[in-house]
Amino acid sequence: MRKFRFLVVLTLFCVYLLPVLSVFAQENTAPQNKSQEYTEKDGIPVLTQHLPDYENVGNRATYILNPEDLRNALGTRPVLEAIDFTGGTEAVTAEYPQGKLLIVEYTTPQFSVEADTRIKQKLAETAQNPPIFYRRIGNYNAFVFDGNDEAGANALLDQIKYEKEVRWLGEDPFALHRAERDFVVQTADLFMATLSIIFGGIGFSIVTGLIVGIVFFYVREQKRSQMEAFSDAGGMTRLNLDGFTPEILPDRLLDK
Repeated sequence: MRKFRFLVVLTLFCVYLLPVLSVFAQENTAPQNKSQEYTEKDGIPVLTQHLPDYENVGNRATYILNPEDLRNALGTRPVLEAIDFTGGTEAVTAEYPQGKLLIVEYTTPQFSVEADTRIKQKLAETAQNPPIFYRRIGNYNAFVFDGNDEAGANALLDQIKYEKEVRWLGEDPFALHRAERDFVVQTADLFMATLSIIFGGIGFSIVTGLIVGIVFFYVREQKRSQMEAFSDAGGMTRLNLDGFTPEILPDRLLDK
């Protein structure tokens, strides 16, 4: 009877408890952070494909989900302490001729702005040699390490495009700044368009006037060259004081 009870208990343990323990073990051993988005075709994190010139650098890019991987990829740098991977933050780095590019993506604009403040504070506190080039692009916080060419680093950062819609949980703190910038841009465009129309009209009038004047001058000159003699007396008989009036033929004189 005891053996039967033992077998029943053992069977229940195997049926109910072992699956629970296996799931618990998988949860403990699985990584806590996972990529937010994967491509459906090949399962590559979408962030990796946002690297500039991905077709050539994608095979040597390093995808990062925790501070340890970040230090292994880029070494120990004070500015990296400002990057927080909690809440689903992910990053990717790749080598370029301009330097080592690092793109860190935060899940919300608030997290990205907070990280931007910490990163700028770290960069201001510590001297960087070689310099570190940094820029916030949407929810991306992008760095170029080990590069001395500022123009090349900025050109590399310009190639990064944040293709997601940024939505704030509360009031957008940059709404007023964005409205002011749009107003200035539209006003400048209107001013430049007005100046272009005014100066274009003046230039067109000048050119048209010159063309009409030149044509009129040549037409008058052609007509004048066909005249036998010039008379300012309206065709009436005048004294030939200047020697330009033709002599009156005798056969045109009246008989006495």
